[in-house]
Amino acid sequence: MKAHQTSGAERQATLLNAAARVSRSIASILDLNILLNRTVDIICDEFGFYYAGVFLVDENGDWAVLTAGRGDAGRAMLAEGHKLHIGGNSMIGAAIARRSGRIALDVGAEAVFFKNPHLPNTHSEMALPLIAGDEAIGALTVQSEMQAAFSDADIAALQTMADQLAVAISNARLHQQNQTLLRQAERRARLLRAANSVGKEVTSMLNLEELLPKMVNTIVNSYGFYYAGIFLLDENGDWAHLRAGYGEAGKAMLADGHKLKVGGNSMIGTCIYLNEARIALDVGEERVHFKNPHLPATRSEMALPLYYGKTPLGAVTVQSVEERAFSQDDITTLQTMADHLAVAINNAYTLQALKSAHAELLRTKVYEALTVATTEAIHWIGNKALPISMTIQRLKEEQAAGSLDPESLREDLDLIAESAEMIVNVKEQLIGQAREQKPRPVLLADVLAAAAQQRGVKVPIQVNIAPEAAYMMADSTQITRALGNLLQNAAEAGAGKITVSAAPAGENSLQVTIRDNGTGMSAEALSKAWTPFFTTRAGHHGLGLPAALHVVTQLQGQIGIHSKPGETDIEVHLPAGQPTLADLNHTPSICLLDDDDAWAQFFTQAVPTAQRAAAPQPADLLILDENAENFHSLLEAVHQAGLAGKTVIVTAAMDVDRMTRMLRAGIKDVKLKPYSPAEIPALWAK
Repeated sequence: MKAHQTSGAERQATLLNAAARVSRSIASILDLNILLNRTVDIICDEFGFYYAGVFLVDENGDWAVLTAGRGDAGRAMLAEGHKLHIGGNSMIGAAIARRSGRIALDVGAEAVFFKNPHLPNTHSEMALPLIAGDEAIGALTVQSEMQAAFSDADIAALQTMADQLAVAISNARLHQQNQTLLRQAERRARLLRAANSVGKEVTSMLNLEELLPKMVNTIVNSYGFYYAGIFLLDENGDWAHLRAGYGEAGKAMLADGHKLKVGGNSMIGTCIYLNEARIALDVGEERVHFKNPHLPATRSEMALPLYYGKTPLGAVTVQSVEERAFSQDDITTLQTMADHLAVAINNAYTLQALKSAHAELLRTKVYEALTVATTEAIHWIGNKALPISMTIQRLKEEQAAGSLDPESLREDLDLIAESAEMIVNVKEQLIGQAREQKPRPVLLADVLAAAAQQRGVKVPIQVNIAPEAAYMMADSTQITRALGNLLQNAAEAGAGKITVSAAPAGENSLQVTIRDNGTGMSAEALSKAWTPFFTTRAGHHGLGLPAALHVVTQLQGQIGIHSKPGETDIEVHLPAGQPTLADLNHTPSICLLDDDDAWAQFFTQAVPTAQRAAAPQPADLLILDENAENFHSLLEAVHQAGLAGKTVIVTAAMDVDRMTRMLRAGIKDVKLKPYSPAEIPALWAK
């Protein structure tokens, strides 16, 4: 009897020590999955039991769900979603319902026992409730292959461990809740930062082609969603057209011209029609959802209307690969973002309307100005041509009467020549000699130099051109003529210095400012500056500024004058240009006769094999820049070397008379300067 008592006491001590070790092992584990799996392993290892498992009560309190199980049997039951009804025909259900431990010393004889095919060798089972505070949160099952393996002393020892496990589970759950709250707080802060960032960005972006793609990228990257897209309504408000979509799916749908009917069977169409957000937490169950083959992984979708006041503009779609992916924080911040976006879109539309109205007004004014200029030019030419016709008629009459006086004839011919020259000059000012078919990228520094040289401007010119404003889209002949008019006007206004600066002036535009320190213009002169034939200087036709206006407006640009005593600024806005690249590896041998100016630098960079020289050198092709400072001496040297037949003269502005003289003198050709690498091969093309 004493030996039996000693054996029982030793067993109880062993169980208590093992329970203490289990409690210490699990006390610091805060991850619930790790905690439960570690617990079942430690129980089996420390106590030498056949199987252990942990059940937790579900949300409704009806079922005990297996959450961790030992070995292959445990994994199989977890895969099946094994659960037992609380209070039902199972040891676990009874232990939880009664909040007391249960022992089955012979499971075959136990009335309350659930026969489990995954544990066929179980002969004894003990179920211990897991109680945290006043709540039964689950139960622990311990099973043995031996009959009568457990005693009341085992229950007492193991219940202590179960109580510690219940505390550890509560701590782990509390830790999970805290971590969830922390993640939610961090996510809320990130969402608010993203919404604030979006709000700041959209207010400064008025180009929809830039704004909308940036927005879908920001939404996906900031919120971690699968896809985002922006739809805008058509003119009739019947269809929502995709204008920006994220990733490859977005590109494919844009290429397909993806659109959705307003009020139709889609989240987007419905949210626009009702002016309210639509959320599908499981798109498979959502009646109003458009199944999109480009987005097969979508499980949750949110559609947010874009309204400015009461005016519908479109909608934003946000999609996730997870079910129930959207929280109230997502909805709040995304709707705030959508409201910011709607304001930005409306601002962009307003700007587009203003630009269209301004362009139409500008076209109207240009047409009016051209009509006035043409009418006045016709009257002016008619007045200058009248003396010619009258003089010719009088000469014919004098010849017929035999009274033609040689001295009088010379005077009459001088009058005819003067009038004819004035008519030609007016024609040159208004339309020039030659015209290119369409604008091309033009090197601003080179046409400025050509304009100053051709007009004989002797006043020092300081040129400051930003690298981003090096090229403009223009007809080089006509813009050289227009800039020449402006430089000549500045020089003749008494300027001691002219400053030309160029810088970007917005999207695809650059501003050229010509400033002189001359006498300035009076208010009356400024009001009439663009009027044809108005001039404040004797001997001038008054066509320089109107001709420049004509050229600039033809290029879809703008020009204006600001003047005060001692300073005049002429601002010219022109479309920015970008040179077209090309492969120039196969070129003839080239000798370039030019100064070290902007165009020569462009050419030698584009054609590294070209040799710039100060005198003609034998080569397959000689290129002579008409704008070179010693052009005439170089041209003479070319003729003396017998290389005229291999020489092409390049010019920024074509002049028919000069071209004809050079060709008659034996020059191979006269061509417009190339300003893009792609244009260079035309120099040696036949």
